[in-house]
Amino acid sequence: MNQTLNRPDRFFFGTRMLPCPYIPGRVERKVVTDLSGPMAADLYERLSRAGFRRSHGLAYRPACPGCRACVPVRIDAANFEWTKSFKRTWRANDDLVADDIGALATVEQFRLFSRYQQSRHGGGEMATMTFADYRMMVEETPVETRIVEFRDGDGDLIGAMLVDQMEDSLSAVYSIFDPNQPQRSLGTFMVLWLLERATEIGLPYVYLGYWIGESGKMAYKSRFRPLESLGPEGWAPFAG
Repeated sequence: MNQTLNRPDRFFFGTRMLPCPYIPGRVERKVVTDLSGPMAADLYERLSRAGFRRSHGLAYRPACPGCRACVPVRIDAANFEWTKSFKRTWRANDDLVADDIGALATVEQFRLFSRYQQSRHGGGEMATMTFADYRMMVEETPVETRIVEFRDGDGDLIGAMLVDQMEDSLSAVYSIFDPNQPQRSLGTFMVLWLLERATEIGLPYVYLGYWIGESGKMAYKSRFRPLESLGPEGWAPFAG
């Protein structure tokens, strides 16, 4: 990392430039800061509203030269629009049981994680992660973080979602699922479950990270309406 950016109460660091994992031919650079300390949760709240995401004990936001493709988005959970497609996906998974087990990594989760990575992101860095790496991703957190597991009627783990809970929102940090059950649309289902959970506990927003229109892996987020995006004037209805 280089180029330390000093702030009155915090140091921000610029990472070195690397190939963009989402748009071929572009480079990626991030601004990051450490979330450690007694005020980590409060800092994370403020940074999330400013478009930052979390990885382990760090908060980060893209700062790529000449590119603004990564757009922070969040769903208005209370007014979420259930389309016919979403309702079909919900019904297709009505046999699943969700279990919030806290920030606990298990070997069973890691096996699912590995299958998911090899199927969906075989060429990515995460495909080479060890169980120790996975455990750090789940358990190395300075904020309120949970793993929600999804099991079918036979008790088999077919999905899991790493979720951060904040004062006004739930944030989907990372999701994995059985790649051999495409008929379930498990990625979509887990977002729907998170929206139901946010509404149940009275939280107005679900953060989905970054929408990238030029990336098929990230453009799907525009399906969840009403969606808000963060721009120069603050959070506003998504227009992408």
